[in-house]
Amino acid sequence: MKIKTLLIANRGEIACRIARTARASGITPVGVHSQADANALHVREIGKSVCIGAGPASESYLKIDAVIAAARSVGADAIHPGYGFLAENADFARAVEAAGMIFMGPTPDTLERFGDKASAKDAAVAAGIPVVSGAQGARSNPQEIAQEVRKMGLPVLLKAVGGGGGRGQRLVTVEATLVEDIEGALREAKSTFGSEGLLLERFLPEARHVEVQIAGDGKGHVLHLFERDCTLQRRHQKVIEEAPAWGLPRALLDEIAHDAVRLGETLNYRGLGTVEFLVAGDEYFFLEVNPRIQVEHPVTEAITGLDLVALHLRIAEGAGLGLVQEDLRINGHAVEARLYAEDPAMQFAPSTGTLTTLSLPGGLRIDSGVEEGDAVTPYYDPMIAKLIVHAPDRETALARLATALDHIAVEGVETNRAFLTALARNPEFGQMQVHTRWIDGQLDALTQPPPLTRPERWKAAAAILFVATSRRDADVDPWSNRDTFTGWRLGLGGDAVEAGQRVTLTDSAGASEELRVGPVKPGDKYTVILENGDATMLTAREITPGRWRLSEGDTVLLIDARLHAGVIEMDTPEGRLIFRPATPLAFAGGDAAADRAVVSPLTGMIVEIKVTDGQPVAAGDVIAVMESMKLEISIRAAAAGTASKISVSNGDMVNRGQVIAEILPSEEQ
Repeated sequence: MKIKTLLIANRGEIACRIARTARASGITPVGVHSQADANALHVREIGKSVCIGAGPASESYLKIDAVIAAARSVGADAIHPGYGFLAENADFARAVEAAGMIFMGPTPDTLERFGDKASAKDAAVAAGIPVVSGAQGARSNPQEIAQEVRKMGLPVLLKAVGGGGGRGQRLVTVEATLVEDIEGALREAKSTFGSEGLLLERFLPEARHVEVQIAGDGKGHVLHLFERDCTLQRRHQKVIEEAPAWGLPRALLDEIAHDAVRLGETLNYRGLGTVEFLVAGDEYFFLEVNPRIQVEHPVTEAITGLDLVALHLRIAEGAGLGLVQEDLRINGHAVEARLYAEDPAMQFAPSTGTLTTLSLPGGLRIDSGVEEGDAVTPYYDPMIAKLIVHAPDRETALARLATALDHIAVEGVETNRAFLTALARNPEFGQMQVHTRWIDGQLDALTQPPPLTRPERWKAAAAILFVATSRRDADVDPWSNRDTFTGWRLGLGGDAVEAGQRVTLTDSAGASEELRVGPVKPGDKYTVILENGDATMLTAREITPGRWRLSEGDTVLLIDARLHAGVIEMDTPEGRLIFRPATPLAFAGGDAAADRAVVSPLTGMIVEIKVTDGQPVAAGDVIAVMESMKLEISIRAAAAGTASKISVSNGDMVNRGQVIAEILPSEEQ
């Protein structure tokens, strides 16, 4: 059956990506959106989209009836679920087929088999594929789970049977947190995946994560498109993915791929899927099956030259794979980094807000679901973009990725850009001396801002650009406004005169410094004095809009810079830099009482209040548990005392910075 109209039951970058291939294949794409996504990029790019409900995914993207009704209203022949949301929901697949449309994915029976981790593990055992040892079957009784964990011995991994995308996993390492970990895992399993069932598995502390991309025509023909390495993970979430898996014997990888294909053949697999494994030494163990397209599919496309969405469409139309295994070859090496709106300084908590600045580099593939001016909301995954680099070899690919990351500028939200850059340049990762828990032990080093070769030069340039641009935009000369002068006296012969303007710069790492800028002589020459007293003399001239010529002695540099939305964005040889400038301001001092206000660290939903009014608490006790962008976060007391003025309830939406409770001093205090 030829597909004429395709409904894309998803959002963000994957919806945009599917739409592009659909159009190239002569198919009309139609989108869906929530009320919160009414002006989202995927709605603008697809062109035609149907509103299916309110902002929360449970009231829109997860509503089967709403999606089916939207597909019927536009006369869709098929529905592509993308990844996440309803992509692995067997009931949704059945509803699509019952409505007379093509479901772009495996059969409902296959989804049921692989969507449940316990069932998938049983399928692997039946196929003779090695699995990680652990307690047999899924468990949902907390006491029974605790007893089994103690019998197995720590560490143990708790895995929601319906989990996926790195979610639904908790590592238990100490007895002291066992009860809390079990309760949290069960709660997350129920709220996110609709089932409280947990698998208990032995934890492999230094394993690599290798996954195999498979494709099947639904008639017994299954092939693999080689493997991807997704070892770099934090909180079980993939951070940087690559293909092929560098540093492992090809014979071992071929054996893993052969087992992945055999598993697919046991169920006459239809469509795209990923079979995931853990590799420890020369052993490998089945992990799970993701019966859908993956976030990291672009690296497979890069090394094979295939368009996986086009292949998916071909399979859905009944045209088969059009390939045999011998047709496929590995070409070069590809890496992908996920740029997220998250705050490394707050344990990578999601960061919400409007993208006042979003500048992404050229010369590589970028899959994004947002543009400058768009908002990152608390309802969905906070991914900003995927950066994909393809090169002849891994060393070159990582070097190009690091350079590309240097030249990203984002303002309005916090991001993990610097963290990704540190990973791309890390020598241990460069030699693949890493495992799935390696990042956890390296976080302090990986989240330290890298030093610049000449940071004072760029600070001085930013201060000058701010002064020069402000003067041009205001059509006034700041040097004529003596109210802005400081007590800085510059000796130009004769008596010292007031000749400076103070500018406070805050960089992307949050460090602030006050600089003093003054003219020296005609010809766009400036002197800038830093807080430590060092002086830098620069000539700064805007040669074309946004293009500046800087010279310092015999050194001449051309940089791209702009003052945009109150932020200076500079593209320098050392990377893309961001400075937030401000003229002198007075800042109020802190208040010790602030430590007693329990505030929400970000926008999200309260899922559980852990204390009651009048209850004694210690510093560090959990006051409430919140969920934001699929992440569960514990809000803790900063000081000991008595819980008071609890202003929220379970299920309430709260804003970042909102006070949810107070901790009153005890009588002793």
